[in-house]
Amino acid sequence: MFHAPNVFQRAPLPSATRESEPGRQETKTAAPAPPAPVGNKPPAAAPAKKRDAYFDNVKYLAIVLVAVAHSWEPVMDGSRTVRALYMVAYTFHMPAFIIVSGYFSRSFDMSAAKVKRLVTGVVVPYVVFETAYSLFKRYADDSPDHPITLIDPWYLTWFLAALFIWRLTTPLWQALRHPLPVALVIAMLASFSPTIGNDLDLQRVLQFLPFFVLGLQLKPEHFQLVRRREVRMLALPLFAGALAFAYWAAPRMQLGWFYRNSSAQEMGAPWWSGAVMTLVMFGCAVLLTIGFLSWVPRRHMWFTALGAGTICGYLLHGFLVKGVEYAGVFDTYEWLSSPGGRVVVSLVAAGAVTLLCTPPVRRVLRPVTEPEMNWAFRQGAGKS
Repeated sequence: MFHAPNVFQRAPLPSATRESEPGRQETKTAAPAPPAPVGNKPPAAAPAKKRDAYFDNVKYLAIVLVAVAHSWEPVMDGSRTVRALYMVAYTFHMPAFIIVSGYFSRSFDMSAAKVKRLVTGVVVPYVVFETAYSLFKRYADDSPDHPITLIDPWYLTWFLAALFIWRLTTPLWQALRHPLPVALVIAMLASFSPTIGNDLDLQRVLQFLPFFVLGLQLKPEHFQLVRRREVRMLALPLFAGALAFAYWAAPRMQLGWFYRNSSAQEMGAPWWSGAVMTLVMFGCAVLLTIGFLSWVPRRHMWFTALGAGTICGYLLHGFLVKGVEYAGVFDTYEWLSSPGGRVVVSLVAAGAVTLLCTPPVRRVLRPVTEPEMNWAFRQGAGKS
């Protein structure tokens, strides 16, 4: 690497007025000025900010897809169906997350308050979890030579590094006349540039960049459009067609195209195929994301509150996935690779990431995912 009225009518969705991380997207409702004090009576407090139930639902469902897809990796060999499902999920689950992150980054302007939030909400979690994951890899996987570095993100932490870079460049994209075509050209150039290297996982940063820029261009009315009944109906044959094509392509297509962490040449493909696949994958991801967003409930659901904790679910579920793998659970219990076992693995992954998004976990992790750090900033830096 994402509060509002509980029920939405057909009125336009409220616009986001401040940027946030995947677990902290918020919207502001217009608040009247507090009344002047009468006598010694203090003025009434301004209304509290409210979260948008729709976007919290989007974030929760997206993080469940991320965790379930990660859990399929050790058990999908030998199953063309699971590999096809994995390919479809990987086509849009991170793009959807990134588009929403871009949407909620529209107000980033390098002001002191926004920079403070960028540091406390992105940089600090990146430093803490990149170090934690490196130590986990070193000792849990018996890999004493695994480096502890902030330059080469390992496993899940690439998203935080990417979000830091994307958000810093937000004023640039907001100033350009045609930002999305420029971002697509950059992504295409990256796809056939094997010399980019692993620093800050720049291949992913650049190849996923168009989704963030697309999110920056979106407005509340665009989300109203995807919620129309005809879009929901079209989403059904869209996903059916995607699954059918993925089933055909499963034994033929490299998964590296979905990870976007390698150039075409590194995958043994001709250089020009990188540019072609960048455009094709972008189009497919946008279509499937629209289909996904069209079916996300707009009203308050039992899982809506969990949308506030998706950053915790994202950063913590990797320890579970890798821990089970390092412990040899899938080698010991071979039945987990059977059809029934894969269902169990999927349900356990969905349940685990759900628990990791709960308020108690968010409170425990707040010192590293949402630290105040007033001591590190000049007075008034946190005021917007």
